[in-house]
Amino acid sequence: MGDPEPVAELKRRIRQADALLIATPEYQHGVPGVLENALDWASRPPGEAALDGKPTAIMGATPGDFGTARAQEQLRQTLTYNNCPTVKVPEVLVANAEEKVDEAGNFTDAQTLEFIAELIRSLESLVETHRPSAG
Repeated sequence: MGDPEPVAELKRRIRQADALLIATPEYQHGVPGVLENALDWASRPPGEAALDGKPTAIMGATPGDFGTARAQEQLRQTLTYNNCPTVKVPEVLVANAEEKVDEAGNFTDAQTLEFIAELIRSLESLVETHRPSAG
């Protein structure tokens, strides 16, 4: 029977990617249902999952005061279960996000931009340490 085409496409794209960067809001102290569903699909079938071993970084923004800390913790649990090495630091937890973006949704806060840049650099390093050796 196979996966629905959007799921098959998601799995193809994850397999082709060197790494994943997941940016999430926080809903009801957790991960949005759509993101959780996407990760559930990408974790199947066991032993052949697109997520297996995929280097991943997490970041999030919210209008609240805690900057997606609880959603990111849920994501880390899911990613650990799926054998995904994850960037540990920096944690990019953007609180009061409406004060740090312009009308187009671009970050304007210098400290936030530096945290994001550091997260990307850390993800690049994680990819290098998990790259299969040639030969």
